[in-house]
Amino acid sequence: MGKKNTVKDNFIKPIIIEDVLENKVSFYTRLDLADKEIFRERVIYFLQTTKISPEKGAVVTDEDKVLIAASATIPLFHFHHWAYENLDEVLIYPDFFDEKFGTVSENRNVAGMVGTGFLNHKMILSLPALRTGFMRYLEGNTAIHEFVHLIDKADGEIDGVPEYLIPKELINPWLHEMDRTIKQIREGKSDIREYAATNDAEFLAVVSEYFFKKPKQLQEDHPKLYSMLNEIYTRK
Repeated sequence: MGKKNTVKDNFIKPIIIEDVLENKVSFYTRLDLADKEIFRERVIYFLQTTKISPEKGAVVTDEDKVLIAASATIPLFHFHHWAYENLDEVLIYPDFFDEKFGTVSENRNVAGMVGTGFLNHKMILSLPALRTGFMRYLEGNTAIHEFVHLIDKADGEIDGVPEYLIPKELINPWLHEMDRTIKQIREGKSDIREYAATNDAEFLAVVSEYFFKKPKQLQEDHPKLYSMLNEIYTRK
């Protein structure tokens, strides 16, 4: 795990962290006791090294901060020496926002984004999207989605092929399966939501949401896709 500067205002009592994880984060509840301890340590490390800033009147609770840190920890849980070197701050907006970062227009439909340009090394998340992502009956999770984009971006390009994680021998099979599934989505022959067919980067982020939140369902409905994601995210 890389060394990052310490953030002083993100201290949360361990008992609160554990309570939020046990009650809100299904990925965490599926782990054994030893892995739960590692997960909590990773959450604490994220909170210690990443600034979380309320914007535009957002009111961010300790629970919200833990959910953000959990969202960061989940995709990289099996990669103990990988940290978000390309992220310094998470900006939290009180609602969905538009492409100009406004929260009052009728076109506000953005739930989260990885910053570029003057927002490089920053992520923006909508508070309602963060919270609903951890409701157990929903398949999606916006925060995990954006952290997957950040992982994808680490090799220099958000292109649906996270080169730091994916084994080289899996790249071509992954591209083939991605193209095949995107075609099925566009033809209305898949139950994966349409947004995944926007481009390769969105495909990776959307199916990763499924993989981490509803793994059994993804394995039953899309066994080949599940197998590849499992190899990408859980190899040591």
